[in-house]
Amino acid sequence: MAADTPLRARLAARAKLHAAIRGFFAERGVLEVVTPVLSPTGTTDLHIDSWRAQPLAATNEAPLWLRTSPEFFHKRLLADGSGEIYELGPVFRAEEIGPRHRSEFTMLEWYRPGWDDAELCTEVADLVAACFRAFDRAPPPLQTLSFDAAFRRYAGVPAEATPAEYADACVRAGVPVPEGELDRDAWQDWLRGTVIEAALPADTATFLTDFPASQAALARLRGDPPVAARFELYLGRHELANGYHELTDAAEQRRRFEADRTRRLAAGRDCPPIDEALIAALQRGLPDCAGVALGVDRLLMALTGARDIAEVLAFPAG
Repeated sequence: MAADTPLRARLAARAKLHAAIRGFFAERGVLEVVTPVLSPTGTTDLHIDSWRAQPLAATNEAPLWLRTSPEFFHKRLLADGSGEIYELGPVFRAEEIGPRHRSEFTMLEWYRPGWDDAELCTEVADLVAACFRAFDRAPPPLQTLSFDAAFRRYAGVPAEATPAEYADACVRAGVPVPEGELDRDAWQDWLRGTVIEAALPADTATFLTDFPASQAALARLRGDPPVAARFELYLGRHELANGYHELTDAAEQRRRFEADRTRRLAAGRDCPPIDEALIAALQRGLPDCAGVALGVDRLLMALTGARDIAEVLAFPAG
């Protein structure tokens, strides 16, 4: 038997987590899939940047991007009749390296045809609880707050406030007031990242639901006034998962992609083309479904008490 070393313990912890995840989905009849890491399109999401792949030898082929998520491939499979699927594998994002971030990390993503976001929240909580039990730990208590309720409880203002009210919330919380003119989405992002996340209870799993319609991303809208059928899960004060009751309207999806591209171009940022294969899948008929992406490295950090993502990676420096 191999010696019990820090490296061995690190590798064993990840293997235990992956086994727990695969066992969870096997019991529920969800099929594991493997999709390409290289994609003909990157993301148009305003908050995520893709890595462009550069071949060593010159070719006449169109550029490729490293996937930021397997989402678009999964939706193509769903449209072609795959049924319930999940994938556990690497994704890549051009973002700052830090205690909770790496350019390459492990993502768990899964889709449930016939489900909405509330049903998927329940399964996300079940998965997290199963993983905690696999590490002989009690699952954390749960709380669920709407986006607006979280702002009112932790920032003292409604989610749709005035710039002056947002600024006052920053002053009360002792965080800097951003300079320049910010639109409502930018103010909400700032307060969520600096005030609300810092105030979340450290020992609790928090579902944040009913996002503003302007922050729907790939989620459908519901209600009057409309909100996004989107949720995020925090473990303590750190985001772990992001899920949607998925948008299935091809025309609306194209409109959102084009709006994102316009804003990226205006900001002088790299702007990958729209994924026409995804649009075609939506036109063929993406089944009514809910999907979620979960950061496996961050979950492993929570399970092992790690303070830096480097502590749960086999090759921390890449």
